[in-house]
Amino acid sequence: MATSFSEIPVINLSLADGDLTKPDLLRSLRYALTEVGFLYVSNHDVPSTTVDELVNALPTLFALEEEVKKSVALENSPHFLGYSGVGSENTGGKVDRREQFEFATELTATWHPGFPLHERLRGPNQWPKGHVKLRSIVETYIKELTRLGDRFLDLVAQALLLPSGTFQPFLSDQHRLKLVHYPAAPVGDPTISQQGVGPHKDSSGWWTFLLQASPPEVKGLQVLNKAGAWVDVPVVPGTFVVNIGQAFEVVTNSICKATTHQVHSSPHERYSVPFFQGVRRNLTKSEAVGTLKSHFSTLDASQESDEGHAVDSAFLKGRYDTWGESQLRTKVRSHRENGKKFYPEVYDQYINDDA
Repeated sequence: MATSFSEIPVINLSLADGDLTKPDLLRSLRYALTEVGFLYVSNHDVPSTTVDELVNALPTLFALEEEVKKSVALENSPHFLGYSGVGSENTGGKVDRREQFEFATELTATWHPGFPLHERLRGPNQWPKGHVKLRSIVETYIKELTRLGDRFLDLVAQALLLPSGTFQPFLSDQHRLKLVHYPAAPVGDPTISQQGVGPHKDSSGWWTFLLQASPPEVKGLQVLNKAGAWVDVPVVPGTFVVNIGQAFEVVTNSICKATTHQVHSSPHERYSVPFFQGVRRNLTKSEAVGTLKSHFSTLDASQESDEGHAVDSAFLKGRYDTWGESQLRTKVRSHRENGKKFYPEVYDQYINDDA
C-alpha cells in the first residue's frame, strides 16, 4: 500500500528520448499519475524566450489603468474570456483574492439559438489596448503549451499501458490560459482574506500546465495529500507544475485522481499562469466512463482524504450529462454577474443545485 506523498515528483521529459532511460521515466510518471496527481515537468522543450516574454509582460499588463481592464471585462463575454478583478470570483462559496485575464485558443463564435447552450463557451478573446505585444506573446505561448500537452498525453498513455494517441480524441478545439495576479496580503490583518483560491479540483480542462511566474521565495500553492495534509508546491525554475483535471479522472475510472489544491495569499504579490487543456464539450458521461473502462477496471484506485473527496465535482458526481454543461455550470457559479447576464435561463438552477 502506497504511503501519502510529502513532496511533488519531478519528471524529466528528456528521458523519453532515450531507449535506455524511457522505461524509468514511464515508471516515475505512472507513480505520479496514480499516487499523487501533481508533478513537475523539466526539460519540456518550451523555448525559454516564450516563457520569459510572457513572464516579463505580466507586471505591465496588470498595471494597466482600470478603465482599460474594464473595457475587456469578462462579464462582457458569453465565452467567459477577459478580465476579472479582485473579489469577482469565488471558490467553495468564499471570495478569491486575485485578479486575472483569461484567454483561449483564438476561435470564432459558432453558437446560434437552438444549439446546446454550452456551445456558447466557444468564442474569441478580448484583447486590452495599451499592451501592443500581448496578443502575439499569448498566442505563441498557447501554441507551445498545446504542443507540449499533446506530447505529454502520449507519455501518459504509455505510462498507463495504452497506445500513444489514446487521449487526444477527448480534447476540445479550444484550450484556455489564465494570467493571474495575487496581490500582496498584509500579514495578521483579519479584515483581508487570505484565500487566493480556495480548495478545489481543476474543472476547466483535461490537464493543467502551470507556470509559477514569481521568484522561488514567493510561495502560495499547496496540494492536499491522501492523509489530509497540505503539501507546499514551491517554485522550481525551468519547470511547469502539471496536474490532473476532473474529466481525466472520470475517463481513467478514478485510477488517476484530480488532486485538491489551493492558493494562500502571501506578503508578496504572486503571478501564476495556468494553461488548461480543453475537453470536448459534447463528451457525455457514458462515453467518458465507458470508453476505457475495461482497461482501467483491472487496476486498483488509490484513496483520497475526506476533505478532497468532498470537493465539488459536477461532472463526476452531478446530474449533467455532457462535459460542456458541467463546465458551463462551473463557470456560472464562479462568475455570477456574467451568468446572470448571458445565461439567465439556467442561472438559478446552476446556483442553487449542489450536485
